Amino acid sequence: MKTIRVLVVDDSALVRSLLSEIINRQSDMACVGVANDPLIAREMIRELNPDVITLDIEMPRMDGLDFLGRLMRLRPTPVVMISTLTERGAEATLKALELGAVDFVSKPRLGLADGLRELSDQIVDKVRAASQANVRRIAPASAVSSTAQKDTAPITPSVRATGASFSTEKLVFIGASTGGTEAIKEILVRLPANFPAVLVTQHMPPGFTKTFAARLNGLSKLAVREAVNGERLLPGHAYIAPGGTQFRVDRSGANYLAVVEDCPPVNRHKPSVEVLFKSAAKLVGRNACGVLLTGMGNDGAQALREMKDAGSYNYVQDEASCIVFGMPREAMLYGAADEVLPPTAIAESLIQRLRSVPDRYRI
Repeated sequence: MKTIRVLVVDDSALVRSLLSEIINRQSDMACVGVANDPLIAREMIRELNPDVITLDIEMPRMDGLDFLGRLMRLRPTPVVMISTLTERGAEATLKALELGAVDFVSKPRLGLADGLRELSDQIVDKVRAASQANVRRIAPASAVSSTAQKDTAPITPSVRATGASFSTEKLVFIGASTGGTEAIKEILVRLPANFPAVLVTQHMPPGFTKTFAARLNGLSKLAVREAVNGERLLPGHAYIAPGGTQFRVDRSGANYLAVVEDCPPVNRHKPSVEVLFKSAAKLVGRNACGVLLTGMGNDGAQALREMKDAGSYNYVQDEASCIVFGMPREAMLYGAADEVLPPTAIAESLIQRLRSVPDRYRI
């Protein structure tokens, strides 16, 4: 088995020591170097050629986001961000994912040493996933400083979607993990304002999903927000599973409702795609469309097959566009996919599939 070579970049000596210790305890990993700022890290990357980099955001001499942008332009390397669990930290973390970071771990605000040790399993899982990630070179225009860059304007939906009406009883279910924040964005920004309700489970811890929803809301024609327990699911809206909860759909008469509850992890995830998709299979059936995007592991794959057996039409992200092809591959092995497409094509296909056909065109 190839040893995963990891470079730790953090301005905290304690964090550098703890991460090195966690990594070196693994039989398949080695911390090949540590750096206390990006300028030192730049020279170490050239010398050591690491497989994965863990990177802090707030550091001296060069901001972590600026460094990440330059790295992904010039020498794309899998990066796991080490971020702080604050509103500002959440914004910066989402920006890092946009710039090409594979995943992130949020540092505890109190009890740093004990907190990082408790997160050791999560850290090494994310480093392993990152070592398999399909990272891409980012164009210079996409990698400017976070302080200077402005969010792009919402993408205009397909001309064929303009003025189209959609079936009000349909629901779209999206599940994603590693690399999913950008894939979800690519779909949602292309959907028109009157599109059927979209339910999203993205593997993400508490404190980040609210910021994620707000960011998408500013880019999409849909109203995007964290799901609230008991609320009616309405067309023109996208509902994001709150981090640290399980999210599923329920039914009351003709209405679909959001259920957000504090339940145990499923497939080690909370929220879990499996929970959302199983509720779709049970209660929505042929009125559902399922979408499984990039991610490590198999969460949601079997439940997507249950959706298909219940009459759902399902999409799986193609390998070429995935950061990590694990979850989509598993869904394909279950025979759960009707189509395998990149996110932009999934959005276009959803628009055409869910359009209401005027009576004069019905047979």
